[in-house]
Amino acid sequence: MEAEAAGLNYSAAVNRSPKLPSLNESLIAASQPDPASAVLARRCGFLLLDGARLLPLAGVLEALQLANTLQAEACYEATLLSADGAGVHCGSLRLATEAALASSGWQMIFVVAGEGSEAPADLLHWLGAQANAGVALAGIDGGSAVLAEAGLLDGERATVDGHLLEALQEDFPAVVWSGNVWEMNAKASRLSCAGGSASLDLTLAWLGGLHGERLAQDLTLGLGLERLRGRDERQRRPSAEQGGGSPKLAEALSLMEANLAEPLPTEEVARLVGVSRRQLERLFKQHLDALPSRYYLELRLNRARRLLQQSSQSILQIGLSCGFSSGPHFSNAYKAHFEKTPRDERSQRAAAWRRPAGEHSAS
Repeated sequence: MEAEAAGLNYSAAVNRSPKLPSLNESLIAASQPDPASAVLARRCGFLLLDGARLLPLAGVLEALQLANTLQAEACYEATLLSADGAGVHCGSLRLATEAALASSGWQMIFVVAGEGSEAPADLLHWLGAQANAGVALAGIDGGSAVLAEAGLLDGERATVDGHLLEALQEDFPAVVWSGNVWEMNAKASRLSCAGGSASLDLTLAWLGGLHGERLAQDLTLGLGLERLRGRDERQRRPSAEQGGGSPKLAEALSLMEANLAEPLPTEEVARLVGVSRRQLERLFKQHLDALPSRYYLELRLNRARRLLQQSSQSILQIGLSCGFSSGPHFSNAYKAHFEKTPRDERSQRAAAWRRPAGEHSAS
């Protein structure tokens, strides 16, 4: 039976619940928030366009619902929206929605779209009005393309599902497009992420900024994730796809990923691939907008960051295992890239785990 025909109330999908339900239950839960509760209600609208995929949507809803059970500062209420309130196809489901154009009073609007999703002019105008009213906006999966079309990402860093990146760079050059998993500006007023599970990473980072790192860690564990991917982590795609259809570039990327502990000189990578150094640099610049040496360094630093966050190895051991010749060499490179030292990274994580989630105040 179609979701719309069943008359499901999605606006209560993430309201308070004494336990974490299954993914299906989180989409159809009908409980309402306690009207006597003194917690701050944060209204989140999910603007769905035909072609939106279910997984990115469900990831955000699941994270918000669990957040409601783990902290008492705010209650996140979610409502599915469309331009006119008609049903929207999301994967194989047709979801019931409310009319966005007649709504207001939102704290956050998540725009969820897929490849080729189109937004009518009046919906783009409505998004602009929401931005002018101070509402934070997040582009989920292909939703960043919609925000870019509305002119709401000009001058901002943003990301999108990798296969859409090249086209959007040409269509919206005023946006600083990246190949990272997610992006969020300093004021948390513009957010974006790739498709799939990237919506979970983005939502957990956003909630962590509001309620503290400890909550982000608890959400990560509660959702069964091994770790939370950071904003500087690139989308991981098959080497052939990362290479933009270039077998030589794909081969170079595979060589780099297989040799993080003992990095190969750029000349050696080029020789093994069978191109000149200059040709290899042109391939990286064309497809990844980076020099081979810089891209290689980011791979090693991102691996080091994951080890600092997850493993019990010493800082020196991690640095050496990621191809840095000494402790100072590792520390200087890490600080230049992440604006904090490896020791700071470790200290912040340890401090976050020692603090109860309730000590953080919502912003």
